[in-house]
Amino acid sequence: MSKEEAVPFTLPALVNRARRLFGDREAIKDGEFRLTWIAVDDLRRRVAKSLMATGIRKGDRVAIQAPNIHEFILAAMGLQSIGAVLVPLNTRFKGSESADILRRSNARILLTVTGFLGMDYPEMLKAEALPELERIILLRGDGPGLTSWKDFLAEGALVTDQELEERADQVKPSDVADLMFTSGTTGRPKGALLTHEQNIRGYQSFSGIYGLESTDNYLVVPPFFHSFGYKAGWLACTIYGARILPALTFDVDQMLPLIERERISVIPGSPTIFHAMLAHPRRKEYDLSSLRMALTGAASVPVELVRQMYSELGFKNVTIGYGLTECTAIVSLTRPSDTPEKVATTIGKPIPGLEVHCVDPEGNVLPQGKAGEIVVKGYLVMQGYFNDPEATAQAIDSQGRLHTGDVGYFDEDGDLRISDRLKDMYIVGGFNCYPAEIENSLMQMPGIAQAAVIGIPDERMGEVGKAFIILKSGANLSEADVIAWARDNMANFKVPRRVEIVQSFPLNASGKVLKNELRALAKAN
Repeated sequence: MSKEEAVPFTLPALVNRARRLFGDREAIKDGEFRLTWIAVDDLRRRVAKSLMATGIRKGDRVAIQAPNIHEFILAAMGLQSIGAVLVPLNTRFKGSESADILRRSNARILLTVTGFLGMDYPEMLKAEALPELERIILLRGDGPGLTSWKDFLAEGALVTDQELEERADQVKPSDVADLMFTSGTTGRPKGALLTHEQNIRGYQSFSGIYGLESTDNYLVVPPFFHSFGYKAGWLACTIYGARILPALTFDVDQMLPLIERERISVIPGSPTIFHAMLAHPRRKEYDLSSLRMALTGAASVPVELVRQMYSELGFKNVTIGYGLTECTAIVSLTRPSDTPEKVATTIGKPIPGLEVHCVDPEGNVLPQGKAGEIVVKGYLVMQGYFNDPEATAQAIDSQGRLHTGDVGYFDEDGDLRISDRLKDMYIVGGFNCYPAEIENSLMQMPGIAQAAVIGIPDERMGEVGKAFIILKSGANLSEADVIAWARDNMANFKVPRRVEIVQSFPLNASGKVLKNELRALAKAN
């Protein structure tokens, strides 16, 4: 990019730049709804003015719980344009899970929807104590006592352009742009603080490496509440001027004709998406020749799948990325010139500007080929966990290195390979699952005394959860009972697909459950 086209490192300046460079070109196509880059800029300004009229100040947290719709993008851009902090909520959360994040983030406003997959998010929150939540605004749908999107956009009419520009000018690259909650091994979600510069600079680099272009039609399948759909999705498109096509849900029957009709060229997503495309019985009836790039990761990727993505689906470039929320969700990625074998068996080379090492338990850097915990230092490492200095100190050491909890090593080509996990996290269809969090939830079920959860292999999803359960004396629960309760009380990707009632857990001398023995037991069964 020329000096004149330099990418600014705040969201309001970035959208101004997109307006100037890409103008009347289509920016978003959401169903039948279309927006140019000029219209995107105009609408995010209206959102920003309405938030100012509501009294939102710099640094205030504003939550969004909505699927992949254009209003989500505009709302996020608008709030970040006046220095507010985006708090995305998982659309699969139940009311108690959402309320916990709203309380702990001190969110003042929630922008959400009704009617998505039968979910009524405001209704789910009615029984929850949310003393700091002042308003719920509906991006889509309606509900008694709630502000509609149309009425909300009208509230900023008295805020002047000058007032808005003054607020936007106060937003600095080092200001926090979002508070991304991610669970840890303690089972309690923690909020990672990430800045405008980290997001924009990071995804300018990430998307430039795999080759995103302004002519691309980008089908955003991963959810906007996740970094994959938000930062690698619509934010990256705003940097490069690519056309954004939000996918409300993943439905391969709708996806294949959409690829043909809209000439989709870029698809990000978990391997599950590409397995489904390959397995579709009428796939060959559709023209998929526009497909250019696939971004995947979040689960092990078989070499044969990568080969088929090239040979059967026609992708010119398949890229595997690795990251975690605490590092702006990007640490390394494979390169376009890599072979299918390298793409499937490594997580590529580190993002430029990051120091990535494998270390022993004492923190000493290990030589090439030697496995150890992956640590990351550099501009993408979070500012810390929100209101949690103790957890921050545990995650980032005195040298400023983020400890990922993953074990890996660098091969002879300088590519990073994951060999194990220090943490027990497993991944269901692209969603991170944290056993301690699920165990804590299961133990709230009447009749359950103890729970231990592990990830087990699954052909379709990559991994799924299996729960080992110890019942309270006199309780009589079946596998079906536990799964049914879990479905009613937690997001569906967290629900264990297998349950085994046991009399005891294998324990070490200090009483810690030996998860490796549970994995061996599950494998034997």
